[in-house]
Amino acid sequence: MNKQKSTAILLMHCPDQPGIIAMVTNFINVNRGNIIYLDQHVDLEQNVFFMRIEWELQDFTIPRNKIKEYFETLYASKYQIYFRLYFNDYKPKMAIFVSKISHCIYDLLARYAMGEWNVNIPLIISNHPDLEPVAERFYIPFHLHPITKENKHEQEKAELTLLQEYEVDFIVLARYMQVITENMINKYPNRIINIHHSFLPAFVGAKPYHAAFERGVKLIGATSHYVTTDLDAGPIIEQDIARISHKDTVETLIHKGQDLEKIVLSRAVEKHIQRKILTYKNKTVVFN
Repeated sequence: MNKQKSTAILLMHCPDQPGIIAMVTNFINVNRGNIIYLDQHVDLEQNVFFMRIEWELQDFTIPRNKIKEYFETLYASKYQIYFRLYFNDYKPKMAIFVSKISHCIYDLLARYAMGEWNVNIPLIISNHPDLEPVAERFYIPFHLHPITKENKHEQEKAELTLLQEYEVDFIVLARYMQVITENMINKYPNRIINIHHSFLPAFVGAKPYHAAFERGVKLIGATSHYVTTDLDAGPIIEQDIARISHKDTVETLIHKGQDLEKIVLSRAVEKHIQRKILTYKNKTVVFN
């Protein structure tokens, strides 16, 4: 079996202007990099150019610890480029936050256990003890932090300490039933992924599927997005829907909804791990 070659991944956006693709590809080519992926998009309304480009490092003449500095000096400052540089041989560390509902975490951990994702999961954090057996089944440390109105600030501070100790890169809220505070969001900008049903804002509250059933809706859905201080209104990464009919019951709505939630969340997490998401203002560009 051939060992995967080390690659660099550049995600960038800048004001649209002629020659950007040629400039970036030339930077890679003259330094003997072999380009294996290139995708780009132009937002004509905003006049913004987006690109993801990946190249092999085997014969690249710039040391990997100097690539960011070179690109910043030679091109980014000149062309107003905002960019992020990643390497495929680094496994990002993902923390999972859960409460009591298990369908999303089981799907995430099953994919993780099967080696589908280039990621490490060093810990699971919860405000309830219910899912500790799930963490034990997958041999992942489980940290319980019960939260009340009185201790929320103190508990979140302890959680942040844990995240720093484990050097966590991003967080997945797998039906975590707590509002994340501004302090944590600011420490992980566009690095906290949430999932919820797509009835919002029409059917709020603890029983959205019951309310949707009473209303006789014909579609249900799920939305995964990055968390911002604007509750459930951050940049959307992935969505999907399922058609329903008068034959469906509350129970089948919940079942179909949970299927959508776990699939949509896993798709969003996978795109994040693959470094295929660019955020701009409150939208995302998600490359194939």
